[in-house]
Amino acid sequence: MNTTSIAGYRFPQKLYPLNLLAQLKSRKTTGCLRVTDGSTTWFIYLEEGDLVYASSSIDPFGRLDRHLSQVSRRLPSLVSAVRVQLRLLFENRPIYQSEFVPDYQAICWLVDQNHLMDEHIFNLIDSLAKEVIEGFLLVHAGSYELLERERFLEWRTFCKIDLRNLVEYCQQHVAHQKPQMAIAHSPASKTIPIERGRSQPAIPHKDTLEKTAPTEHSSTIEVNPPKLSKDHYTVVCIDDSPTILRSIEAFLDDTIFSVVVISDPVKALMQIVRTKPDLILLDVTMPNLDGYELCSLLRRHPSFKNVPVVMVTSNTGLIDRAKAKLVGASGYLTKPFNQSDLLKVVFKHLS
Repeated sequence: MNTTSIAGYRFPQKLYPLNLLAQLKSRKTTGCLRVTDGSTTWFIYLEEGDLVYASSSIDPFGRLDRHLSQVSRRLPSLVSAVRVQLRLLFENRPIYQSEFVPDYQAICWLVDQNHLMDEHIFNLIDSLAKEVIEGFLLVHAGSYELLERERFLEWRTFCKIDLRNLVEYCQQHVAHQKPQMAIAHSPASKTIPIERGRSQPAIPHKDTLEKTAPTEHSSTIEVNPPKLSKDHYTVVCIDDSPTILRSIEAFLDDTIFSVVVISDPVKALMQIVRTKPDLILLDVTMPNLDGYELCSLLRRHPSFKNVPVVMVTSNTGLIDRAKAKLVGASGYLTKPFNQSDLLKVVFKHLS
C-alpha cells in the first residue's frame, strides 16, 4: 500500500486494511488507529503492536450489550438493570481524541464497580474485537490517522491480544462461512450470506498480514425495473448486522431509492414513523425484539397498515410463513439472496 506515513492519511484514498494492520504490528505501534470511510469510523487501540481494544461507530453499545449478555450467564451480578445503567451513563458521551471511546470507558466502569471480573475481561474484549475487525476488513476506501499514546489523558490496558492471530482468526472464520454462502451463477451478481454480519471480500493467502494488496472485485447488475408510480422511493432496512445493512444499501440504486438503515429494533418504531417509508425490509432474528413482534407493532400504527413489510430470513417453513401472515407481513425475502433477488422483491411490492 502506498502511504506517506503510518501517522496518517487524512484524504480519502484506496485502503488495504490488512496491509495497514501489518505495518502497525511490525512497527510495534502504541496508540489508536482511527479510520473512516465517510459513514463509519473504526477505532483500533494498540500497545506495542498488540490489540488493546477495537470499536466502531456503528451501534457500539448495542454490540457491547450483546456480548455482555453472554458474559452475564456466568456473572449473576451483571443483570439487565446494570447494563441499562451503563448505557445511561456512557452511551451519549461525546468521543474525544484524548480519551478512549465511551464503550471502553463503560467496560472500565464495570471493572471498577466489580461487575466484571478479571477472568472475563479478555474473552469480552476478544469477542468484541473479532466482530469489529471483521467489519474493518471490508473497508476499501477512506482516510486514517494514528493518535499516539502521549495524546491520551489516561491509558488503561486490561489485556493485550496478538494482532496477527486475531486477524488470521477473522479470515479463517470467513473461510469457514464460505460453504454457507450462495454463489450466484452470474459472475456479475453479489450474494449475502445466511449468517448475518459475515459478508467478506475475497479471502487472501493464509499469511494474512503479508504486505500484499488484496484484489478488488467490483461489479454491478443492470436491472430494468417495471413501471413505478413514483420517481423515488424510501426503503427502510432493519437488521442488527451492519454488514447486511451496507450490502442492501449497495444493492439499491440511489437514483431510485433512499435507503434508511436501522440496527436497533427497539428504537426502530419511532425512526420509521419519522421516515414514512414506502417499503420496509425487516430481519426476523434480532435481539430484544424480533421481526414478527416489530411487524405486529407496525400494523397497529395507522400510518403503516398498508405499507409493504417484507420479512428477511432463512427460515421459510410453514410455521414461519404462518407467523408472518398472522402479523401482517406482505412477503418474504429468503436468505441467502443476491442483488437480483432483492430487486425483484422490492419492485414487486412497489409496482
